[in-house]
Amino acid sequence: MKIVFITQSGKVFATLNDSKISRDFYSLLPLKIELKDYAGAEKYAKLARPLDIRDEPSTDGKKGDISYFAPWGNFVIYYKNQPFYEGIIRLGRFDGDFNAVINSKNVEIKVVK
Repeated sequence: MKIVFITQSGKVFATLNDSKISRDFYSLLPLKIELKDYAGAEKYAKLARPLDIRDEPSTDGKKGDISYFAPWGNFVIYYKNQPFYEGIIRLGRFDGDFNAVINSKNVEIKVVK
């Protein structure tokens, strides 16, 4: 599932994995979000509703990952590697350089058709 992040600096493409939670996130698109920094390693935004995490495995956060942090219900983009944490669920990855997203506060996410 291809998506695009639209920033003032341009478009950044990403691919969501084929999982139940990724399809749930995909169903929310298009989205306008305000990204906030956390711990100098990730950007996050609150979603309008929690995603369905049943039977989804937890993982670590790798640079370039698009994830969901279940304990807080946050959409997360990792720009530095993070260790395994119960509740980090990978949704997908950026297809290439994603600095335009990391350096933006307001981002729109849309389905690529």
